[in-house]
Amino acid sequence: MAEACPRCGAQAAGERCPQCGLLIPLYHASLEKLRRGPTPVPPASAAPSTGPSVFRPSVAPAAAASPAASSRHLQFHGSTGSLFAIQAVNVLFTLLTLGIFYFWGKARVRAYLLGQSELEHDRFAYHGTGKELLVGFVKGVVVFGVPVVALSILPQVYGAPAAVVTVLSWLLSLVGLLLVPVAMVGSRRYRLSRTSWRGIRFSFRGRVREFVGIFVAGTILTSLTLGIYYHVFVTRRQAFMVSHAYFGSRKFDFDGHGRKLIGSFLLMVLLFLPTLGLSWFWFSARRNRFFTEHTCFGATRFRSTVTGGRLAWLQLSNVVAIVLTLGLAWPWTIVRGVRFYVRYLTLEGPLDVSDVLQDARAASATGEGLAGLLDADFGVS
Repeated sequence: MAEACPRCGAQAAGERCPQCGLLIPLYHASLEKLRRGPTPVPPASAAPSTGPSVFRPSVAPAAAASPAASSRHLQFHGSTGSLFAIQAVNVLFTLLTLGIFYFWGKARVRAYLLGQSELEHDRFAYHGTGKELLVGFVKGVVVFGVPVVALSILPQVYGAPAAVVTVLSWLLSLVGLLLVPVAMVGSRRYRLSRTSWRGIRFSFRGRVREFVGIFVAGTILTSLTLGIYYHVFVTRRQAFMVSHAYFGSRKFDFDGHGRKLIGSFLLMVLLFLPTLGLSWFWFSARRNRFFTEHTCFGATRFRSTVTGGRLAWLQLSNVVAIVLTLGLAWPWTIVRGVRFYVRYLTLEGPLDVSDVLQDARAASATGEGLAGLLDADFGVS
């Protein structure tokens, strides 16, 4: 029977996908090695699935056993030494190639961090490439960067009237306001499309137009309310990003309302000066728990137990380490940060993914390139 290609989703009657050319048995073998990592895992004793020949998570016994578990944790196996070696090579080749290798270095770091992350004895995988990131960045420069720079410089070069310069300045501000949400959606779409677990791809299906409306309205209302509306805005932003994310054929959901954060935000503002700014970490941890605990995947809900004190120690000590080592401690802070958030994150309730089907969606790296052009990571979970 025909099998769906795990990369592009096309129906393949033989071993090779007719659309993308992927050799499917070799892909499964590589994926099995990637998932298991260097530590052998005893084989499950459950009988294999006898369902239809549609590509499903290849570890059916673990998936079938999931509903019995009430709580599960992510695990991270990465080490500072390994990431430091990767980063050292990245820096060297980036210098030798006058910056071109930067995009391949970014892909290598992402592949390492995801490949060392594990849920229920199965590793995540990153499928993006440096070439995709480079092409996306070039497209972002050509489509968005060049016109913006031209509108900024040409009026001054040709001595345009003050009224024209003012109109162009307002136009550039509007363009900048619109570019940020476009980049956020594009970056989210690309990163999820290049991430998989148990051979099933993630995807993002939100529409740019809808998010632009949320972003523009939120920015305006935040200004008019002197910042009070901001956390309603970021909650709506988080809801959009989460509720349009999919793992295969099943979507994530978010049921939080930002008005519940307004009281905590106002209290943080009142305590900001008396606590020398430490109240911000308390609020940031509160918001992290709120976003996490209102996220669910089917019957599975996410939980976070991070506290303000622990978050403050993590972030402040990371900054001190980066400054004192002139940036050499970057791999240590990254590994430490991932371990920190994994430690306080749990998945509660049944996690049955046996009915999840491969439903990969195409995505270009243009939005990711635009995000890099704007030098922004946006902080969307």
